[in-house]
Amino acid sequence: MDHFLYRDGALFAEDVSVATIAAAVGTPCYIYSAATLLRHFRLFDEALDGLDHLVCYAMKAASNQAILKTLAQAGAGMDVVSGGEYMRAKAAGVPGERIVFSGVGKTAAEIRLALEGGIRQFNVESEPEMEVLNATALAMGVSAPITIRVNPDVDAKTHAKIATGKSENKFGIPISRAREVYALAATLPGLDVIGIDVHIGSQLTDLAPYELAYQKVAELTEQLRADGHTITRLDLGGGLGIPYARDNQAPPLPSDYGALVKRTLGHLGCEIEIEPGRLIAGNAGIMVSEVIYVKSGEDRDFLIIDGAMNDLIRPAMYDAYHDIIPVREPAPGTEQVKFDVVGPVCESGDTFAKQRVMPPVGPGELVAFRSAGAYGAVMSSEYNSRPLIPEVLVNKDQFAVIRRRPTFDEMINRDTLPEWL
Repeated sequence: MDHFLYRDGALFAEDVSVATIAAAVGTPCYIYSAATLLRHFRLFDEALDGLDHLVCYAMKAASNQAILKTLAQAGAGMDVVSGGEYMRAKAAGVPGERIVFSGVGKTAAEIRLALEGGIRQFNVESEPEMEVLNATALAMGVSAPITIRVNPDVDAKTHAKIATGKSENKFGIPISRAREVYALAATLPGLDVIGIDVHIGSQLTDLAPYELAYQKVAELTEQLRADGHTITRLDLGGGLGIPYARDNQAPPLPSDYGALVKRTLGHLGCEIEIEPGRLIAGNAGIMVSEVIYVKSGEDRDFLIIDGAMNDLIRPAMYDAYHDIIPVREPAPGTEQVKFDVVGPVCESGDTFAKQRVMPPVGPGELVAFRSAGAYGAVMSSEYNSRPLIPEVLVNKDQFAVIRRRPTFDEMINRDTLPEWL
């Protein structure tokens, strides 16, 4: 469920007309619903009720300060994967004890940054990282809390570019070597080993891969405890999918996921962390764009819009599907037509949909890309010297620009010329 609904013939974001926002900030733009963000966070929090737990929002999905602060004030922790994300989380008021640092390539500088500012744990991905973390912590005279990410070799049945739990993926340590690596960690005095981390991929629409992975984690927990390790925390990652298309089968509910966690891991007495990103932010955002031209080709019509692949790269990068709907509600019984929906960037890849069946729209009309809140604005760029587009947050009947569109001069003046020019 989200809070983008038609009302009186027009698309609304909560209690604000989308057309009103577009007129105020221009197009293309991103619009987020605070109510949807909070609803989805609370669904996860409630799903784990009865377990000692923390829901850490995977902020790589959408990392605007206003989004982070909205979730932080509701009690969310943050899952970060870079020094910049760590600083964004701290700037949004998230205390270090609610920040988890993931990622395969943490640098010594990033590790120092987190140890100085406070950190809940590092999710360690390799033995070389473990050695650097140990040396950095010892040099600072502190102890670094860690979990070790194990790769359970489970096929998440998702897109190859967002699968993370198979043996050929770059993430984690093979679960077959976990006891050996934990034994090494126990010899490093700068580390405080507190648990296990696992994450098998993104946009999962079936609970079966989770169940298989969590069964392996439960077995490993018992083995490590028998080896003398203190395992008090299980970080289970994120990855639960969202329905990008209206006619798609709905993915499992957070309540179903929570029941699975309790069934497979609840008997271990561990604190549970989960790191959802897409399911919290995905349906909480839309991208709004204006139709520039309708162009007739030899065998198809092109809907040319002012949004482009640099604004929303998921279709070009992943062949991702987004529902595209008119901001003005079509009249009942409106005949559907087919469009190739494309942007103005000089790339054939700047195509959002081919032969998409949708209501007819014309130049000057607005369309909205649904489920664009996750991996939309955060992955945007200024390719073709197109300024980053505004982000807007709606709260009931109010809206605010939370990232404005830079001017051409601001964009150009970030460049510096060498003295010989």
